[in-house]
Amino acid sequence: MEKKEAVDLKYSSTRGNGVKLDSAQAIIQGLAADGGLFVPDSMPKVDAAFIASLGELSYEERAAKVLGLFLTDYTADEIAGCVARAYGNHKFDAAMRAPVRIFDDLGVLELWHGPTSAFKDMALQLLPQLMSTALKKTGEQDKVLILVATSGDTGKAALEGFCDVDQIKIMVFYPEGGVSRIQQLQMLTQEGANVNVTAVRGNFDDAQSGVKSIFSDKAFNEELGKKGVKLSSANSINWGRLVPQIVYYFSAYADLVKAGKIEAGDEINFTVPTGNFGDILAGFYAKCMGLPVHKLICASNANNVLTDFLRTGVYDRNRDFYKTITPSMDILISSNLERLLYHMTGDTARVAGWMQELSATGRYDIGAELLQKIQQTFWADWTSDADTKELIGRVYKDKHYVPDTHTAVAWKVAENYQQATGDDRYMVIASTASPYKFNGSVLEALGVDTAGLDEFAMLDRLQELNDDPTPQGLASLRTKAQRHDDVCACEGMRQAVLAFAEA
Repeated sequence: MEKKEAVDLKYSSTRGNGVKLDSAQAIIQGLAADGGLFVPDSMPKVDAAFIASLGELSYEERAAKVLGLFLTDYTADEIAGCVARAYGNHKFDAAMRAPVRIFDDLGVLELWHGPTSAFKDMALQLLPQLMSTALKKTGEQDKVLILVATSGDTGKAALEGFCDVDQIKIMVFYPEGGVSRIQQLQMLTQEGANVNVTAVRGNFDDAQSGVKSIFSDKAFNEELGKKGVKLSSANSINWGRLVPQIVYYFSAYADLVKAGKIEAGDEINFTVPTGNFGDILAGFYAKCMGLPVHKLICASNANNVLTDFLRTGVYDRNRDFYKTITPSMDILISSNLERLLYHMTGDTARVAGWMQELSATGRYDIGAELLQKIQQTFWADWTSDADTKELIGRVYKDKHYVPDTHTAVAWKVAENYQQATGDDRYMVIASTASPYKFNGSVLEALGVDTAGLDEFAMLDRLQELNDDPTPQGLASLRTKAQRHDDVCACEGMRQAVLAFAEA
């Protein structure tokens, strides 16, 4: 096979346990043994010629070029094969997998044209291919059990990507009553001999904390190891989940240059609806690599722990938790922020200390000097459900375009940023879900009375108003049978994992 000419990039923990792994090993393991997250030991750099070369390429070709800079232990042929299997099929409904809907005043990066109608597909169609290839490359004989905590979109996207993949099983935990009905139906109707879906009595942070504690439980992992099972993750704590997301920032920039909206070399801004901080962190990696990004604007809902952090330097999850019309952002513990802190400080001891403080007290303070450094790249704001709905109605009236609720949060915060700063650089909104996934809230924002309408009647009603058709994956839910009904308490998650591992 053809071997790429590249630096041999290694991965180590944000908390400094000293272990260095190839990317294939890091992807299989998911979470570092010390509870930290894997990060590259150095940052690949690109120049103007590299960015210019993306213009005439397909999304698959762009992905292969960017991924090759990070996955240096994979051959070029292996990466091309993974990308082709992930994106080169009928599962995506757009020729350019992440198209930019271009308006005069901004661009909307539509990341939801995959099989589950959410941006998670961009990574979770590729991660299973990267992991399956990694198992073969490393000669791993054990079965891998993927554990996922989801606030709605990751779960279905991971289930879809890992369904019936050899040597891998997947178990998804979601907060009971904490996802939209469409999101729930997507998961509960999932087919596949290697999948399990279990509701957790609690919120997303409870489910995520439960999964992370299982990963860090050495005795439990040893027990699974005796059964020939290793745990791994499909959440954005897994490097193989995060690295595919870097691609679409480059792709969007190339499309804007090609469309004549910007000149090569112009700086642009991205506003990203943010929960676990993975999506916006991918934009940070793109900027560090050399993509001309000025600001990354972090958009939150009423669970605005990230807004407060990026304004004050104090991360404090000791606050009320709100269920909003943007459930994928109903998160108070943003795991990927740990990676940003590592890259900003290079100090694993400080990062480990902050994470220990967060676990023990629910808060930590990074200090004014580091905050100022972070604010050179990041800006943050949040918006209420009422303002989110107002934005949806206004955009529909002005542009005849229907954003979903999460996209609307980003759009409103982008407006707030421009009004607060006067920055007139071209703005790109990361659109993370199809409006059909959150049809009830979107219809209400458009002034439609949804009383008496079930989920599918709402899909039909939204189709009457929207130029984009109902995604096939959502329309097909009408006739799919529910296959999963497991529910457990937070303290019962270990036993549920053990039972599924032995099944």
